[in-house]
Amino acid sequence: MDEKIRQSWERFLNPDVVHPHLIVTSVYIFAYEILKDSIIGRIRDFFCNGFNEKGDIIDPKYQTDVLSLNKSPVYASLEWLKRMNAIDQNDIATFDKIKECRNTIVHDFSHLTAATGLPQSFENNFGDMVSLLRKIEVWWIMNVELAINPDYDGQKIDEAGIMPGPLMSLRILCDVALGSDEQSRFYFERFKQA
Repeated sequence: MDEKIRQSWERFLNPDVVHPHLIVTSVYIFAYEILKDSIIGRIRDFFCNGFNEKGDIIDPKYQTDVLSLNKSPVYASLEWLKRMNAIDQNDIATFDKIKECRNTIVHDFSHLTAATGLPQSFENNFGDMVSLLRKIEVWWIMNVELAINPDYDGQKIDEAGIMPGPLMSLRILCDVALGSDEQSRFYFERFKQA
């Protein structure tokens, strides 16, 4: 057997290689879905006027103000966020890189595991994904949630101290899935004590 082919099969069949790749890529895909939901879902919820037996009642302005901006709901939502000054064109370019990495992971997992390993940009993209998620979520908190809450009128809010719910969920997932044994058991042990 050719040595390169043998090495590829060895990596692909080695649980010490595949197991960590599965966990890390699963966390990346989960984080991507959280980001995508933050991009699309927050805006859709903003245009929601209640619900009935058929589901959510979405204001027609959602179609004209958001979905009309692009054929893709995610890119239409990104454009809307850009128009609201929540993000800029660099953030959209960052999202493109994050999405490209996600697609590579999803569609080429067996090849990545056997041949090349994770993309070189994987770690940077993950950090960029967390930063973009934080930027969008903090924008919503500062410009929508706190802006309509009279309890915060005239108060100075420290944006650095804001920990959005989706970021907390992602942090817990990373600690449980990727942390040391002590980190991975922390939340479970605290939950059992409650």
